[in-house]
Parts: sequence; C-alpha cells; structure tokens
Amino acid sequence: MLDLISHPAEHVVAMKASGVVTGQELQCAIDAIEAAKRAHPRVSLVVEIDGLRWLTLTALMKDVGYGLTQLGDLKRYHRAAVVTDQEWVKHLAYLEERLFKAVEIRTFPTREHAEAMAWAAALPKGDHEDPEEDGYHGA
Repeated sequence: MLDLISHPAEHVVAMKASGVVTGQELQCAIDAIEAAKRAHPRVSLVVEIDGLRWLTLTALMKDVGYGLTQLGDLKRYHRAAVVTDQEWVKHLAYLEERLFKAVEIRTFPTREHAEAMAWAAALPKGDHEDPEEDGYHGA
C-alpha cells in the first residue's frame, strides 16, 4: 500500500509505503510529484517505509520507467527523506545518494519522523517564493 500523507510545505510530497505497492497507488504518487513540480521550482520528498514487502510487476515497471524519465530533471529535486527502520532500505537509500548526487538523500529512523519532515521542508537559499525568507528585506 502506498498512501500520500499531508505535509505543511507545499513543495514537499510525502507518502507512506507498506505491504504490497500496486501500480495504481504508485501512479497517484507520481501524479502528486508532477503536480508539485508544476507549482514549484524545486520539490522534496518524504517516503516513510514500514514493512514494505514488494511492488507488483506493474508498479515496478512504472517506478523504473518514471525514474528513467527523471534522470534529466534531477535539478528539480532538492531533498528526499527516507523514514524507516528497515536496514535494506537504508542501504538502498545510501546507494541512491551516491548515484544521484544532485539530490540530497537522508535516512531517518521512524522515531525521527518529525525531523525528517522538517529537513525535507527546508529549501536552499534563493529558492524561497518569498524573498524575505531568503534574507532580502527591501532597499
């Protein structure tokens, strides 16, 4: 199962994965990511993984296909917070961080869920929609 979860920052897409993820569930997440990319110059992700067993074949193909389309668009992604206590997921996130250096990827234990949400919400200087958030206070 893959469910979108709410996040106070509009540029962050947050989701929780557990059990078996289907292609339809993954498509909902992809649609949310694409909507965030249309509305914001940079997006971040929070993925909470709890007891994930596998993806259906359709979901796996959709995940790989979407991932390949994003390789040329990695500059649109800022951070990805992976919240999990599953060791194999932590190792996979570490590998992805090495492969996709344009995106900051960090794992958090489930007890640090709030910290992961806050970390994902932070934007680099110059990317805030309100100039005052970047330190500009007028002339």
